[in-house]
Amino acid sequence: MTDRKSAKQAVSVRNAAPPFAYSGLERIFHERGRLAVCTCLIAHPEGLSFTELQEACGLTDGNLSRHLYALADVEVVTISKESSGGRPATVCRITKGGKSRFLAYIDELESVVRDVHACSGAPKSSTESGALPRLATT
Repeated sequence: MTDRKSAKQAVSVRNAAPPFAYSGLERIFHERGRLAVCTCLIAHPEGLSFTELQEACGLTDGNLSRHLYALADVEVVTISKESSGGRPATVCRITKGGKSRFLAYIDELESVVRDVHACSGAPKSSTESGALPRLATT
């Protein structure tokens, strides 16, 4: 009977989610440029022109274009040509589903940060105020 119990426990442990797997981290967002684009578009739900987005994120034309089309392929953003003041403009917006996915990604990143701080041995008093301590990066 003991062997059966330990066998069941071993199966249970194997089927449990690994504590540091972070399955909510979506690869599509896990790049500096795409992180910047999504953050900027969430801050501007009405959308931004390509030029405004480029300036806000500090990306080149080609780099921004590549990131936007990657995000559009998975329906995180929409890209449309619109006429503004008689001039055509490319307008970028985050989709409702894209916003939900990105916010879930950010929640998962926050759990990574909490776990790192919890495992780093940082004194508890530094996190009592709610602010996380800065980690040494040397």
